[in-house]
Amino acid sequence: VQLVESGGGLVQAGGSLRLSCATSGFTFDDYTIGWFRLAPGKEREGISCISSSDGNTYYADSVKGRFTVSSDSAGNTVYLQMNNLKPEDTAVYYCARSTGSIWLCPDYHNMDYWGKGTLVTVSS
Repeated sequence: VQLVESGGGLVQAGGSLRLSCATSGFTFDDYTIGWFRLAPGKEREGISCISSSDGNTYYADSVKGRFTVSSDSAGNTVYLQMNNLKPEDTAVYYCARSTGSIWLCPDYHNMDYWGKGTLVTVSS
């Protein structure tokens, strides 16, 4: 099982980035994939999840209305479109595979495989 994030970088406040999470080694549609972030001095935060089999999604309040999660079953890839970025969005962003349903996804304890992360830096 592998998850590989890409698409991070430096962007000005108000800008946009799209993160990708390329997966392999498992049946993509059988699992929920989540996006998490870890900022210096803060706890790891589950920000978005998607169940490719039924299209259900989850967003944390901190990103609702600005971030959009989507999936491409043909390419076994999950995307996170991030708009109207703020300096407080600066963090390392990780994707991970959930061991259960989407409702368990935001809790990082329920994830079994993780990518190595991609850094997003938002300047003011």
